[in-house]
Amino acid sequence: MINFRIPKITFWRVVLVVIWTLGLYATFLRFTQGLGAATNLSDDFPWGVWIGFDLLVGVGLAAGGFIICATVYIFNLKEYKPIARSTVLTAFLGYLLVIGALLFDLGRPYRIWHPIIMWNPHSVMFEVGWCVILYTTVLFLEFSPIVLERFGLEKPLRIMRSITVPLVILGVLLSTLHQSSLGTLYVIAPDKLHPLWYSGFLPLFFFLSAIAGGLAMVIFESYLSARAHGKQLEFSILVKLSRVIVVVLSLWLILRFQELSANNALKYIFDGSEESIFFLAEVGLGAILPIVLLLIPRIRENMAGLFLSSVLVLLGFVTNRLNVSITGMTRSAGVEYTPSWMELAVTASIVGAGFVLFSLASKYLPIFQSHDEPHTVQPKYRPPLVAAGRAGFKAMSILGGLLVIIIIGLGYGYAQKPKSNAPVEESVSSTTVPISTEMKLPADIYFQTGDNSPGKVKFSHETHVDSEKPNCKSCHSGMFQIRPATAGALGTISMEQLYQGKQCGTCHNGKESFSIEDGCEFCHSSGN
Repeated sequence: MINFRIPKITFWRVVLVVIWTLGLYATFLRFTQGLGAATNLSDDFPWGVWIGFDLLVGVGLAAGGFIICATVYIFNLKEYKPIARSTVLTAFLGYLLVIGALLFDLGRPYRIWHPIIMWNPHSVMFEVGWCVILYTTVLFLEFSPIVLERFGLEKPLRIMRSITVPLVILGVLLSTLHQSSLGTLYVIAPDKLHPLWYSGFLPLFFFLSAIAGGLAMVIFESYLSARAHGKQLEFSILVKLSRVIVVVLSLWLILRFQELSANNALKYIFDGSEESIFFLAEVGLGAILPIVLLLIPRIRENMAGLFLSSVLVLLGFVTNRLNVSITGMTRSAGVEYTPSWMELAVTASIVGAGFVLFSLASKYLPIFQSHDEPHTVQPKYRPPLVAAGRAGFKAMSILGGLLVIIIIGLGYGYAQKPKSNAPVEESVSSTTVPISTEMKLPADIYFQTGDNSPGKVKFSHETHVDSEKPNCKSCHSGMFQIRPATAGALGTISMEQLYQGKQCGTCHNGKESFSIEDGCEFCHSSGN
């Protein structure tokens, strides 16, 4: 007779069932009635939390896999071997869940296989797609020895172990490519992304932040696994990882602020806008504070302090990705985007599935039995600091909850008030504003030209507005966004767009003004 054990009912299991129930309902609506029925996405803002969190965050947090594997198998630092399997598991599950999440965001998910046979090597998305496909395959092969060992399949196990190093090298190359290429997706949008986040070095920033976030994820999941399954924790290894996090985060901060200074964007940090608030939260709570905490030995060498610091790094990483993909893009889109509850339910369901799968793998597979050391280094015993760490963790949990409430309140109020399309400068009224001594037209703009351009182009506001009744909204509500930090940059104006009746071609059509087909000298001689 088979005895069935009824799972123990706990608080988190009840929460998970509720989340999955809501997620299944949202999934049904999304795949039966389309994106419009389940999301707040639109043609003006097509990428929301499913791209910002599920893709950008999910891929970044899986970066610990290639870092630790490269450390163990390429640089031969065997002391990190005890955590290699858990990081590979985290990365493998992360990429599987990212692919699953991507199916929700694609308008036609049944065409996800198209990049395999329909090549477009000039597309950043094509490169990211192929790297994700190949790296997921590599992770599957890297993870397979754990399963083979569990079932005692010695012959295939020897084969897989013999190709471990080539697989790791291939994984490092692929992961490095697409971790940085995710930032390239936003490099091609200089007139849309807010100056606090736009930079030509976004690929480098994405790569560095992925390293910090991936290592913080290793500490995070190691701590939770030890608590949930009673596994011994390689504490000394995690302390060494925290030192690497400090170095990487510090480098990321230095480069970020150097780039902000070079782009004349430092003035936006304290301008009181919603973007400045989220930027300060990202940098202050997610980078500067954990760096300070991890530089203090008594906190770094205590498990509670180490775990708290890793949580802050993860929160900063998530905030950074959401700032780039959502916060920094909404103003230029001219619309407001707040994720629907169904978008959040699907995301929470995917995250919940990740935790459950990791827990099951840790329970039934030899995830924490890959080291050869006879014993495990335990955390230093510091009773007073443990109590202080726990109290600090509780305090930070309350502070984090209050911060979430404040952010939600700001987002709700931000969505209720009318929004100007001007992304950086002060709002311009939709009514006609007469020129006076209080209003000064911007300086002339000289556009950067390509190699085949017949000459420079100068744009003057004086020749394009009614000197008595100028109306800023006539251009800046749709054709152009007010973006002084990138005005005149190469690629902001293209002849292809003009010939399609967009940008300058909206008015220079032979009716409102001379046509762009009347001759190149009408525009290209003005800058000489």
